[in-house]
Amino acid sequence: MDSPDGQHVSAPGLLVIDITAADEATAHAAMTLDRLWATSGPRPVRRNPGQAGVKARLYEDLSRRPDEDTYLQNVAQETRS
Repeated sequence: MDSPDGQHVSAPGLLVIDITAADEATAHAAMTLDRLWATSGPRPVRRNPGQAGVKARLYEDLSRRPDEDTYLQNVAQETRS
């Protein structure tokens, strides 16, 4: 995976989580962190040929609850369109 963009870790409380799991169901289960903090939401899961498992990346803002309007939710909407 590429290095995180600086904007995603530009302030305390912002973090990027790279997920590696055996299968897609496990990766999606790990992404349920959006129940605790504001996140970019469920992300696409990728399989790299010749490598075991699947990978995904999740962006989180630990300073905000998931029901608050956040910068990360706006970024997620922009990347989905």
